[in-house]
Amino acid sequence: MLTLNKIIPGGRGLAGVLLKRAATVELDWDVRQKSRFDATDSQGRALGVFLPRGSVVRGGDVLVAEDGSLVRVLAAPQPVLRVTHCSQHGSPYDLLRAAYHLGNRHVQLELKPDHLKLEPDHVLAELLNQMHMIVKEVQEPFEPESGAYAPGAHAHAHAGAHEKAHDHGHAAHAHDHAHDHGHDHAHGHDHGHGGHDH
Repeated sequence: MLTLNKIIPGGRGLAGVLLKRAATVELDWDVRQKSRFDATDSQGRALGVFLPRGSVVRGGDVLVAEDGSLVRVLAAPQPVLRVTHCSQHGSPYDLLRAAYHLGNRHVQLELKPDHLKLEPDHVLAELLNQMHMIVKEVQEPFEPESGAYAPGAHAHAHAGAHEKAHDHGHAAHAHDHAHDHGHDHAHGHDHGHGGHDH
């Protein structure tokens, strides 16, 4: 069994030719959320994956074996609900509303410009039908959004870039207005620039 204990998010920094030559492993979302699992790669090798606790593996990530060999992860197609708005009676805003209601229920969601994806759930499907959404069960890869505070390299890489880009921009103000229910103290001594906050 080949032991893999390192992950390179998105295969960043690796030469394209190396990625093309690498074996692949197809994993569904259920497995990709685990930090320890067994799998078989495209070359028929048995893999034992032991990642840091809290790791999440995304399609396109590269796992590194103890012997230095690389295995590229593919997000396997799996049953998902594909949610779109009714073009005759609704608008794209309906999709935003649906995402809001699902988010309130802490449902893992993949967000696309014209549809949402979630794991099959007949109760949620019924709720979405009542909201006049079109819900279809399909077999597609599932890559839900990582939470703002989710552990793992993806969340940190994104959060870091986001904070740098919006340190003094409009996003800071939007955040202040969105959370003006007693969280002001958290922002007061964030910047220490005096007078820059508003």
